Amino acid sequence: MVNVSKGILVKCDPAMKQFLLFLDEKKELGSRFIIQDLDEEHLFISKDVMNTLKERLDSLMDKISISAATKDDN
Repeated sequence: MVNVSKGILVKCDPAMKQFLLFLDEKKELGSRFIIQDLDEEHLFISKDVMNTLKERLDSLMDKISISAATKDDN
């Protein structure tokens, strides 16, 4: 029997991949979203969570950028 899942192939660096695996394991988006861990740089992620995942990552990156910028000003 063949199982079919709609998803998106994501290529990322090892640090981002570990972060995504952490979010998936802790069900930070409400449920598990990684369908398959393919190799060192690729994940197959559920299409349903992509918008939520992008928003979460953008928010986290903004927080990191703001705190880094304020540290440089001091």
